[in-house]
Amino acid sequence: MSDDGVNSSPSSSSDPSLNINMRLSNNLPDNQNARSKTITIAEGPDTYGALNCHPSSVPANPISPAEPNVFFRIGVSEDRNKRCRKTMEDAHSFIYDFAGIRGQGYFAVFDGHAGKHAAEWCGQNFHEYFLDALISQPAMPVPDLLNKTFHVVDLRLTHLAHAARTSSGCTAVTAFLRAEHVDAEKEPKGFLNPAISPRGLMEGIGEDKLEAQTAYTPSRRNSLAGGTNGSIGGASSLTDSSLGRKTSGRRIRDFVRGLTGADKKDEEDDIPITPSAADGSRIEAIEPQSEKGLRWVLYTANVGDARAVLCRDGKAVRLTYDHKGSDTQEAKRIMDAGGFVMNNRVNGVLAVTRSLGDASMKEFVVGSPYTTETVLDEMDEFLIVACDGLWDVCQDQEAVNLIRNVHDPQTASKILLDHAITNYSTDNLSVMVIRFYRQ
Repeated sequence: MSDDGVNSSPSSSSDPSLNINMRLSNNLPDNQNARSKTITIAEGPDTYGALNCHPSSVPANPISPAEPNVFFRIGVSEDRNKRCRKTMEDAHSFIYDFAGIRGQGYFAVFDGHAGKHAAEWCGQNFHEYFLDALISQPAMPVPDLLNKTFHVVDLRLTHLAHAARTSSGCTAVTAFLRAEHVDAEKEPKGFLNPAISPRGLMEGIGEDKLEAQTAYTPSRRNSLAGGTNGSIGGASSLTDSSLGRKTSGRRIRDFVRGLTGADKKDEEDDIPITPSAADGSRIEAIEPQSEKGLRWVLYTANVGDARAVLCRDGKAVRLTYDHKGSDTQEAKRIMDAGGFVMNNRVNGVLAVTRSLGDASMKEFVVGSPYTTETVLDEMDEFLIVACDGLWDVCQDQEAVNLIRNVHDPQTASKILLDHAITNYSTDNLSVMVIRFYRQ
């Protein structure tokens, strides 16, 4: 299939960033590997929602974080699997203090096929759309918001694919850790940061501008949840005078090399990580507080065969559903729509029955996600979010057993990745481990 890049639709706007994006649409980078935003480390314990940015403090105790307000830690390992794959088509993203609420988190893996572009776009932009939905409709149940986000993103990818004559797609698994009021009568159940405002993405507003910001320099991605170039939640882009502190280039290089093995050519110095509001003031994450106490709820949504598996008291609990051609219900849905399944592939081509993108097969391969809602308690130890490159060669309980006693999530993610390669996985590999801390 074509591996041409996606682009945005033509626009008559005079915004320079949009003009840049239009020029890039016909001259996208030749690199066929999907690239996630570079993993960085903050100078302090706060990240204020920066995409793929860890707080600086490292847990001194392997069972508890160094900072009292750190509710989880994340480890990510990825590998092209060069023995079997010429290109890397996976992307990932994670955010501490998502939506400007202390302790909330966003975690996602996107597994591309027929090209990198759908997965790379989702890794850079999906969280922006979800945040827009979250803050613009706070009373709507989160599973419904996730469902709506998946559909809007799917439509956007289809539009971009038609405009650029591409046909890539991706499976997706997303997870959102949310602080909520214990009081079931309280509406909305969650919390909002008043400094964050929606972009209008769910209504089709500002999409071109967002993509111009996130795609302008592919090797230097400064998207922050949910905004870009240092802004949160629809705040305007930062100016040079309001960039705030910057991380040390050497520190980033050392950290990223240890986490992901990134090539030197993909590393950038002085990546701004401090988001600001439209007036240039810094946005602070707020502490969720409730008279009757808080509960922490993990919401997941997936299409395709990427999975999220929760370790609850040592037992593996799958929170996702594999949408494959071998599934009887999925095969019936496709045949009822006028398609067919041959050799467990949709129309003899695609092994998954749900995905984001895949514009040429959208009539059958839908973007409707499977969603779950799980209230976490002290028995919940960690979450594994990974593409099928792991799950093709590793059972859920086996994965949990391998890393249950490994308290460093980065080490744990590498153990799972190495296990998949050792057991002859033939796919790209992206593994994320989120270790929860008891508060």
